[in-house]
Amino acid sequence: MSKRIIGYIRVSTDKQERSGLGLEAQLAALEAYAAMTGSEIIRVYREVESGKRNDRPELAKAMSHAKRSKATLVIAKLDRLARNVHFVSGLMESGVDFVCCDNPHANRLTIHVLAATAEDEARRISERTKAALAAYKARGGKLGAARDNAHTLTQDDRRRGGVHAGEFARTEAMKAYADLIPLMVDWRDDGESQQAIAIKLNEEGHTTRNGKPWNQVQVSRVLRRYANAT
Repeated sequence: MSKRIIGYIRVSTDKQERSGLGLEAQLAALEAYAAMTGSEIIRVYREVESGKRNDRPELAKAMSHAKRSKATLVIAKLDRLARNVHFVSGLMESGVDFVCCDNPHANRLTIHVLAATAEDEARRISERTKAALAAYKARGGKLGAARDNAHTLTQDDRRRGGVHAGEFARTEAMKAYADLIPLMVDWRDDGESQQAIAIKLNEEGHTTRNGKPWNQVQVSRVLRRYANAT
């Protein structure tokens, strides 16, 4: 069985996407990698984003697809992507195998180094913050429960905490199926039953995030979460 890969390419502006500038070269790089390694390209995700944006929905879809399909995520052009802390953290937490065409040495070891660098910077910031707070307390400042207007958690506070925990769980589930939800919604809108959608997903080789085949109950659950989130 040939190795399976999920491709990811990106351009910076809508104008570049319309002109195809850079896309053909990135697609060629993906195809060359696939040919060299004897791999099968399952799908290629395209992103249009500016350097100032941290949210990359197509990258999230590519990562979730690769993880569920046990495929390798192949990024045509690493460029400045790996210097984005949000990207580094997300990629490391996803556990997805990673290869970059324009920098073959930027493998998981490289990402580990980048993540470690970001973690070290976060630790330094934390240490400076703690030192500043200690100095503030030494001067007579009050923190946390010691403040005059501090209060303990009420029942409403605990209830809101439970609500936020539930929202976090739903968000994580939505992330896991970011690439499949548009397909499921389209099939549903075309009149397909939930059982038929489950069959389609299984036929295309998709599994749940637990690695199990889809069934009607799981499809219903994902669609309901999507409806509640929109």
